[in-house]
Amino acid sequence: MQIIDLRSDTVTHPTAAMRTAMAAAEVGDDVYGDDPTVNRLERMGAEMMDKEAAVFTPSGTFGNELALFTWCPRGSEVVLGEECHIIQHEAGGAAFIAGVQTRTVPAPDGVITYAALQTRLRRANLHAPATSLICLENAHSSGRVVSLGDMDVVRLLADEWGLPIHLDGARIFNAATALGVSVQDIAARADSVMFCLSKGLCAPVGSLLVGNKKFIAAARLKRKVMGGAMRQAGVLAAAGLIALTDMAVRVGEDHERAKALARFLSTLPNVSINVDAVQINMVFFSYPPARSRVAAGRIVSAFAKRGVRISPPEDGVFRFVTHYWIGDKELEIVKKAAEKILTGH
Repeated sequence: MQIIDLRSDTVTHPTAAMRTAMAAAEVGDDVYGDDPTVNRLERMGAEMMDKEAAVFTPSGTFGNELALFTWCPRGSEVVLGEECHIIQHEAGGAAFIAGVQTRTVPAPDGVITYAALQTRLRRANLHAPATSLICLENAHSSGRVVSLGDMDVVRLLADEWGLPIHLDGARIFNAATALGVSVQDIAARADSVMFCLSKGLCAPVGSLLVGNKKFIAAARLKRKVMGGAMRQAGVLAAAGLIALTDMAVRVGEDHERAKALARFLSTLPNVSINVDAVQINMVFFSYPPARSRVAAGRIVSAFAKRGVRISPPEDGVFRFVTHYWIGDKELEIVKKAAEKILTGH
Protein backbone atom coordinates (compact mmCIF):
# COMPACT_ATOMS: atom_id res chain seq x y z
CA MET A 1 0.00 0.00 0.00
CA GLN A 2 1.23 3.48 -0.87
CA ILE A 3 1.78 5.58 2.25
CA ILE A 4 0.80 9.24 2.05
CA ASP A 5 2.25 11.16 4.97
CA LEU A 6 0.58 14.43 5.97
CA ARG A 7 2.04 14.67 9.49
CA SER A 8 4.66 17.26 8.53
CA ASP A 9 6.93 18.40 5.73
CA THR A 10 9.81 16.99 7.80
CA VAL A 11 8.86 13.54 6.51
CA THR A 12 10.17 14.30 3.02
CA HIS A 13 12.85 11.81 2.05
CA PRO A 14 15.71 12.49 -0.40
CA THR A 15 15.02 12.65 -4.12
CA ALA A 16 16.84 10.38 -6.56
CA ALA A 17 19.09 13.29 -7.51
CA MET A 18 19.98 13.83 -3.85
CA ARG A 19 20.82 10.18 -3.32
CA THR A 20 23.11 10.22 -6.35
CA ALA A 21 24.80 13.41 -5.17
CA MET A 22 25.25 12.02 -1.66
CA ALA A 23 26.88 8.86 -2.97
CA ALA A 24 29.32 10.86 -5.09
CA ALA A 25 29.96 13.71 -2.64
CA GLU A 26 33.50 14.98 -2.27
CA VAL A 27 34.26 15.05 1.45
CA GLY A 28 36.86 16.14 3.95
CA ASP A 29 36.87 16.77 7.69
CA ASP A 30 34.51 19.62 8.42
CA VAL A 31 35.94 20.16 11.91
CA TYR A 32 39.18 21.15 10.16
CA GLY A 33 37.15 23.21 7.69
CA ASP A 34 38.28 21.17 4.70
CA ASP A 35 35.08 19.45 3.59
CA PRO A 36 34.57 21.12 0.19
CA THR A 37 30.90 20.19 -0.09
CA VAL A 38 30.04 21.62 3.32
CA ASN A 39 32.03 24.76 2.53
CA ARG A 40 30.13 25.18 -0.72
CA LEU A 41 26.79 24.72 1.03
CA GLU A 42 27.66 27.30 3.67
CA ARG A 43 28.77 29.83 1.06
CA MET A 44 25.61 29.29 -0.97
CA GLY A 45 23.36 29.60 2.07
CA ALA A 46 25.01 32.81 3.22
CA GLU A 47 24.81 34.32 -0.25
CA MET A 48 21.14 33.38 -0.63
CA MET A 49 20.33 35.23 2.58
CA ASP A 50 22.75 38.08 1.82
CA LYS A 51 24.74 37.41 4.99
CA GLU A 52 28.50 37.21 5.42
CA ALA A 53 28.83 33.62 6.62
CA ALA A 54 27.02 30.42 7.57
CA VAL A 55 27.51 27.29 9.63
CA PHE A 56 25.94 23.89 8.93
CA THR A 57 23.98 22.41 11.84
CA PRO A 58 22.32 19.02 12.34
CA SER A 59 18.79 20.41 12.80
CA GLY A 60 16.64 23.50 13.03
CA THR A 61 16.31 23.23 16.79
CA PHE A 62 20.09 22.95 17.01
CA GLY A 63 20.48 26.08 14.86
CA ASN A 64 18.02 28.10 16.93
CA GLU A 65 19.54 27.06 20.23
CA LEU A 66 23.03 27.71 18.86
CA ALA A 67 21.93 31.24 17.97
CA LEU A 68 20.69 31.86 21.52
CA PHE A 69 23.86 30.32 22.96
CA THR A 70 25.98 32.60 20.78
CA TRP A 71 24.08 35.88 21.17
CA CYS A 72 23.09 35.77 24.82
CA PRO A 73 25.13 36.13 28.01
CA ARG A 74 24.10 33.53 30.56
CA GLY A 75 21.42 34.82 32.87
CA SER A 76 20.10 37.33 30.35
CA GLU A 77 16.64 37.30 28.80
CA VAL A 78 15.28 36.48 25.36
CA VAL A 79 11.98 38.00 24.23
CA LEU A 80 9.90 36.01 21.74
CA GLY A 81 6.34 35.14 20.72
CA GLU A 82 4.43 32.90 23.10
CA GLU A 83 3.49 30.35 20.43
CA CYS A 84 6.80 30.24 18.57
CA HIS A 85 8.73 27.03 17.91
CA ILE A 86 11.56 27.89 20.31
CA ILE A 87 9.05 28.09 23.16
CA GLN A 88 6.67 25.32 22.18
CA HIS A 89 8.79 22.63 20.53
CA GLU A 90 12.44 22.84 21.55
CA ALA A 91 12.24 21.06 24.91
CA GLY A 92 13.37 23.99 27.02
CA GLY A 93 16.72 24.15 25.23
CA ALA A 94 17.13 27.86 25.93
CA ALA A 95 17.50 27.10 29.64
CA PHE A 96 19.58 23.95 29.22
CA ILE A 97 21.98 25.21 26.55
CA ALA A 98 22.14 29.00 26.60
CA GLY A 99 21.27 29.47 30.26
CA VAL A 100 18.83 32.24 29.47
CA GLN A 101 15.39 33.18 30.67
CA THR A 102 12.66 33.39 28.03
CA ARG A 103 10.07 36.16 28.28
CA THR A 104 7.11 35.72 25.97
CA VAL A 105 4.96 38.33 24.29
CA PRO A 106 1.50 37.83 22.75
CA ALA A 107 2.05 37.28 19.03
CA PRO A 108 -1.09 36.19 17.16
CA ASP A 109 0.06 34.29 14.07
CA GLY A 110 3.63 35.39 14.77
CA VAL A 111 2.98 39.14 14.67
CA ILE A 112 4.59 41.06 17.53
CA THR A 113 3.36 44.63 17.90
CA TYR A 114 5.51 47.59 18.94
CA ALA A 115 3.35 48.25 21.99
CA ALA A 116 3.39 44.63 23.18
CA LEU A 117 7.12 44.26 22.66
CA GLN A 118 7.87 47.53 24.42
CA THR A 119 6.30 46.18 27.62
CA ARG A 120 8.64 43.16 27.63
CA LEU A 121 12.09 44.67 27.04
CA ARG A 122 14.14 45.27 30.19
CA ARG A 123 17.42 46.74 31.28
CA ALA A 124 19.35 44.90 33.97
CA ASN A 125 18.53 45.89 37.54
CA LEU A 126 18.56 44.34 40.98
CA HIS A 127 15.40 42.37 40.23
CA ALA A 128 15.41 41.68 36.49
CA PRO A 129 17.70 40.28 33.83
CA ALA A 130 18.58 42.38 30.80
CA THR A 131 17.05 41.61 27.44
CA SER A 132 19.81 40.35 25.17
CA LEU A 133 17.91 39.12 22.09
CA ILE A 134 14.57 39.28 20.28
CA CYS A 135 13.41 36.27 18.28
CA LEU A 136 10.97 36.19 15.38
CA GLU A 137 9.58 33.30 13.36
CA ASN A 138 8.63 33.46 9.67
CA ALA A 139 6.82 31.46 8.42
CA HIS A 140 5.17 30.93 11.78
CA SER A 141 4.33 27.52 13.22
CA SER A 142 0.65 28.44 12.80
CA GLY A 143 1.15 28.28 9.04
CA ARG A 144 0.82 32.05 8.72
CA VAL A 145 3.40 34.44 7.31
CA VAL A 146 4.55 37.70 8.86
CA SER A 147 4.65 40.74 6.59
CA LEU A 148 7.82 42.73 6.06
CA GLY A 149 6.05 45.71 7.61
CA ASP A 150 5.35 43.78 10.81
CA MET A 151 8.96 42.64 10.92
CA ASP A 152 10.08 46.26 10.44
CA VAL A 153 8.17 47.26 13.57
CA VAL A 154 10.24 44.84 15.62
CA ARG A 155 13.44 45.93 13.88
CA LEU A 156 12.71 49.54 14.78
CA LEU A 157 12.36 48.81 18.48
CA ALA A 158 15.34 46.44 18.48
CA ASP A 159 17.51 49.20 16.99
CA GLU A 160 16.26 51.67 19.59
CA TRP A 161 17.39 49.29 22.31
CA GLY A 162 20.56 48.15 20.56
CA LEU A 163 19.38 44.53 20.45
CA PRO A 164 20.01 41.85 17.82
CA ILE A 165 17.17 39.89 16.21
CA HIS A 166 17.33 36.17 15.51
CA LEU A 167 14.90 34.78 12.95
CA ASP A 168 13.67 31.23 13.09
CA GLY A 169 13.29 30.93 9.34
CA ALA A 170 12.82 27.17 9.27
CA ARG A 171 10.36 27.68 6.42
CA ILE A 172 11.71 30.97 5.09
CA PHE A 173 11.31 29.83 1.48
CA ASN A 174 7.62 29.19 2.12
CA ALA A 175 7.31 32.61 3.73
CA ALA A 176 9.03 34.36 0.82
CA THR A 177 6.87 32.55 -1.73
CA ALA A 178 3.66 33.39 0.12
CA LEU A 179 4.63 37.05 0.54
CA GLY A 180 5.89 37.39 -3.03
CA VAL A 181 9.28 38.68 -1.84
CA SER A 182 12.82 37.33 -1.84
CA VAL A 183 14.35 35.44 1.07
CA GLN A 184 16.90 38.28 1.26
CA ASP A 185 14.07 40.72 1.96
CA ILE A 186 13.02 38.67 4.97
CA ALA A 187 16.54 37.91 6.18
CA ALA A 188 17.49 41.59 6.01
CA ARG A 189 15.19 42.24 8.97
CA ALA A 190 17.27 39.98 11.25
CA ASP A 191 20.89 39.76 12.39
CA SER A 192 20.94 35.97 12.30
CA VAL A 193 18.72 33.51 10.50
CA MET A 194 18.27 29.77 10.84
CA PHE A 195 16.64 27.95 7.95
CA CYS A 196 15.99 24.26 7.39
CA LEU A 197 17.02 22.09 4.46
CA SER A 198 14.84 19.19 5.59
CA LYS A 199 11.43 20.86 5.99
CA GLY A 200 9.81 20.38 2.62
CA LEU A 201 13.10 20.64 0.74
CA CYS A 202 13.77 16.88 0.92
CA ALA A 203 17.29 16.97 2.37
CA PRO A 204 17.54 14.18 4.96
CA VAL A 205 19.34 16.22 7.61
CA GLY A 206 20.47 19.73 8.34
CA SER A 207 19.93 23.44 8.67
CA LEU A 208 22.05 26.54 8.21
CA LEU A 209 22.63 29.39 10.63
CA VAL A 210 23.73 32.61 8.92
CA GLY A 211 24.93 35.98 10.13
CA ASN A 212 28.01 38.20 10.09
CA LYS A 213 31.50 36.70 10.16
CA LYS A 214 32.12 37.48 13.83
CA PHE A 215 28.85 35.89 14.91
CA ILE A 216 29.36 32.76 12.82
CA ALA A 217 32.94 32.33 14.06
CA ALA A 218 31.62 32.37 17.63
CA ALA A 219 28.76 30.05 16.67
CA ARG A 220 31.16 27.58 15.08
CA LEU A 221 33.04 27.27 18.37
CA LYS A 222 29.80 26.79 20.30
CA ARG A 223 28.58 24.26 17.75
CA LYS A 224 31.63 22.24 18.79
CA VAL A 225 30.67 22.61 22.45
CA MET A 226 27.17 21.35 21.64
CA GLY A 227 28.54 18.29 19.85
CA GLY A 228 27.44 19.47 16.43
CA ALA A 229 30.84 19.59 14.73
CA MET A 230 30.56 16.83 12.14
CA ARG A 231 33.33 15.12 10.19
CA GLN A 232 32.66 13.99 6.61
CA ALA A 233 29.42 15.94 6.56
CA GLY A 234 29.70 16.58 2.83
CA VAL A 235 27.57 13.48 2.31
CA LEU A 236 24.73 15.40 3.96
CA ALA A 237 25.64 18.78 2.51
CA ALA A 238 25.39 17.37 -1.02
CA ALA A 239 21.66 16.90 -0.52
CA GLY A 240 21.45 20.37 1.01
CA LEU A 241 22.86 21.93 -2.13
CA ILE A 242 20.11 20.37 -4.23
CA ALA A 243 17.56 21.48 -1.63
CA LEU A 244 18.65 25.09 -2.16
CA THR A 245 19.05 25.01 -5.93
CA ASP A 246 16.15 22.80 -7.01
CA MET A 247 13.66 22.37 -4.19
CA ALA A 248 13.36 25.84 -2.65
CA VAL A 249 11.94 27.30 -5.86
CA ARG A 250 9.04 24.84 -6.07
CA VAL A 251 7.41 25.17 -2.63
CA GLY A 252 4.62 27.24 -4.18
CA GLU A 253 3.27 23.99 -5.63
CA ASP A 254 2.82 22.68 -2.09
CA HIS A 255 0.99 25.88 -1.15
CA GLU A 256 -1.44 25.49 -4.03
CA ARG A 257 -2.21 21.88 -3.12
CA ALA A 258 -2.74 22.89 0.51
CA LYS A 259 -5.22 25.55 -0.60
CA ALA A 260 -6.99 23.06 -2.85
CA LEU A 261 -7.26 20.63 0.06
CA ALA A 262 -8.60 23.40 2.29
CA ARG A 263 -11.26 24.32 -0.25
CA PHE A 264 -12.34 20.69 -0.43
CA LEU A 265 -12.47 20.27 3.35
CA SER A 266 -14.60 23.40 3.61
CA THR A 267 -17.37 21.56 1.73
CA LEU A 268 -17.61 18.77 4.32
CA PRO A 269 -20.17 18.97 7.14
CA ASN A 270 -18.77 19.31 10.68
CA VAL A 271 -15.47 20.64 9.32
CA SER A 272 -14.64 24.21 10.29
CA ILE A 273 -11.85 25.83 8.33
CA ASN A 274 -10.73 29.31 7.33
CA VAL A 275 -9.63 28.77 3.74
CA ASP A 276 -8.16 32.27 3.50
CA ALA A 277 -5.85 31.49 6.44
CA VAL A 278 -4.02 28.81 4.44
CA GLN A 279 -0.96 30.74 3.33
CA ILE A 280 1.77 28.12 3.03
CA ASN A 281 1.66 24.31 2.99
CA MET A 282 -0.26 23.81 6.24
CA VAL A 283 -3.98 23.18 6.53
CA PHE A 284 -5.54 23.60 9.98
CA PHE A 285 -9.17 22.66 10.51
CA SER A 286 -11.48 21.91 13.40
CA TYR A 287 -13.53 18.75 13.59
CA PRO A 288 -15.58 18.76 16.82
CA PRO A 289 -16.38 15.01 16.74
CA ALA A 290 -12.64 14.40 17.30
CA ARG A 291 -12.42 16.31 20.58
CA SER A 292 -12.18 13.22 22.75
CA ARG A 293 -8.96 11.21 22.71
CA VAL A 294 -10.81 8.03 21.81
CA ALA A 295 -12.61 9.63 18.87
CA ALA A 296 -9.40 11.27 17.65
CA GLY A 297 -7.59 7.94 17.79
CA ARG A 298 -10.29 6.31 15.72
CA ILE A 299 -10.00 8.97 13.04
CA VAL A 300 -6.21 8.69 12.91
CA SER A 301 -6.55 4.91 12.60
CA ALA A 302 -9.19 5.21 9.90
CA PHE A 303 -6.90 7.38 7.79
CA ALA A 304 -4.00 4.98 8.41
CA LYS A 305 -6.07 2.05 7.12
CA ARG A 306 -6.39 3.98 3.86
CA GLY A 307 -2.65 4.60 3.67
CA VAL A 308 -2.78 8.19 4.94
CA ARG A 309 -0.70 9.14 7.97
CA ILE A 310 -1.93 12.09 10.02
CA SER A 311 -1.12 13.45 13.46
CA PRO A 312 -3.69 13.40 16.25
CA PRO A 313 -5.58 16.68 16.66
CA GLU A 314 -5.01 19.18 19.43
CA ASP A 315 -8.34 20.13 20.99
CA GLY A 316 -10.13 18.90 17.90
CA VAL A 317 -7.86 20.81 15.48
CA PHE A 318 -6.05 18.81 12.81
CA ARG A 319 -3.01 19.87 10.80
CA PHE A 320 -2.41 18.42 7.33
CA VAL A 321 0.88 19.37 5.67
CA THR A 322 1.58 19.11 1.96
CA HIS A 323 5.07 18.66 0.54
CA TYR A 324 7.09 17.38 -2.44
CA TRP A 325 5.80 13.82 -2.13
CA ILE A 326 2.14 14.90 -2.12
CA GLY A 327 1.26 15.29 -5.77
CA ASP A 328 -2.12 15.59 -7.47
CA LYS A 329 -2.68 11.82 -7.36
CA GLU A 330 -1.94 11.67 -3.64
CA LEU A 331 -4.13 14.68 -3.00
CA GLU A 332 -7.12 12.94 -4.58
CA ILE A 333 -6.58 9.90 -2.35
CA VAL A 334 -6.51 12.17 0.70
CA LYS A 335 -9.72 13.90 -0.38
CA LYS A 336 -11.55 10.62 -0.83
CA ALA A 337 -10.36 9.35 2.55
CA ALA A 338 -11.36 12.60 4.25
CA GLU A 339 -14.81 12.58 2.68
CA LYS A 340 -15.49 9.03 3.78
CA ILE A 341 -14.07 9.35 7.30
CA LEU A 342 -15.17 12.88 8.23
CA THR A 343 -18.71 12.47 6.92
CA GLY A 344 -19.21 8.90 8.14
CA HIS A 345 -20.05 7.60 4.70
